[in-house]
Amino acid sequence: MTLYIDPGTGSMLFAILIGIIGALSYLFKNWLVKLQFILSGGKKVETNADKIPFVIFSDDKRYWNVFEPVCREFDQRGVDIVYMTASPDDPALNNPYEHIKGEFIGEHNKAFAKLNFLNAAIVLSTTPGLDVYQWKRSKTVQYYVHMLHAANEVAGYRMFGIDYYDALMLSGEYQVKDVRFLEKKRGLPEKELVKIGIPYMDAMAARLQADNHVEPHERTVLLAPSWGESAIFRKYGGKIIDVLLKTGYRVIVRPHPQSFTSEKELLEGIMKKYPESDRIQWNRDNDNFEVLKCADILISDFSGVIFDFSLVYDKPVIYADTEFDNSPYDAWWLETPYWTFTALPRIGQKLTADNMDSLKEMIDDCLTDPKYARGRQEVRAETWEYKGEGAKRAVDYLLNKYQELIAAEEEK
Repeated sequence: MTLYIDPGTGSMLFAILIGIIGALSYLFKNWLVKLQFILSGGKKVETNADKIPFVIFSDDKRYWNVFEPVCREFDQRGVDIVYMTASPDDPALNNPYEHIKGEFIGEHNKAFAKLNFLNAAIVLSTTPGLDVYQWKRSKTVQYYVHMLHAANEVAGYRMFGIDYYDALMLSGEYQVKDVRFLEKKRGLPEKELVKIGIPYMDAMAARLQADNHVEPHERTVLLAPSWGESAIFRKYGGKIIDVLLKTGYRVIVRPHPQSFTSEKELLEGIMKKYPESDRIQWNRDNDNFEVLKCADILISDFSGVIFDFSLVYDKPVIYADTEFDNSPYDAWWLETPYWTFTALPRIGQKLTADNMDSLKEMIDDCLTDPKYARGRQEVRAETWEYKGEGAKRAVDYLLNKYQELIAAEEEK
């Protein structure tokens, strides 16, 4: 007989086990400090000799581009960082920076088990769910800081995803308002909120300015859906590719990386039905710089790539009406409009099942109507404050916070 444990129960059992181990570990360390104090004749015992000042944690290799500008800034200032990753092939493990030490800490629960007993002053991450699922706050970490990995909602995470961080790095005032609303609604203490801008978009914009040449090409449409029940392929299947191929334009399809894991069967079926040819290309590059640069227009749903493409590359988008279900997300709690859905009509047109046959006309209109260029300027101002200053502001904040923590420890 095979014993089956469902994922929810497995997560709960893992959390209980980690909690028990953590409590025992904490008690043991306290006893050890007291013993050292007695044996030393009552002299002060240094308990934080092995504490890491700064840790960056990434649960996936695709977030290296989010953290690299911050790592580069730390490196230029000569500050040592331990970059912990749950991807064995993360580019961070072979990064070119003298002061950034990449460390693979295992995948899935193995990574969280290490993090749950981490001894560090500050942990910076873009991973939601701290103290909600397997990832628990370590008793020997002083401060947890979350940085967004896209230019959109802070309320776009699964429920309670950022509730238990100490600080959030944001890029727009609407995000501040949403966080404060959620805190008040849930009776949570206020987190420290600091607007830094968007470091990875700053780096992308600088890279584009240095390399903006595009070879003459036929009109190219990039289809880049997100994943999950509300995403393009779940709603429309391969029909959208059929319509795109009928436009006569070149088509590049770039699925969300998570699709290859979470909806593998669906994606493999679509890829088999629409194999690569001179009209369609499937793109899985880890770095999306080149594919975004060569595309003339983007079709997506609620993926953050919409804002990369529109605000950095300054090109129009078409966004699919997928009847977004906000019930699993923090957005469900909001009493104000979801910001993304106020921004999208200003930077592009909505694609529905009813107007899909007019997709070619929509593409042509988006590429020629000047109102979408004006809309991009408005949206850029709302969600990308301090353009060009993101990495500097992030590191300034983290270094200042570290000094505050040190001062508080010494005073204690």
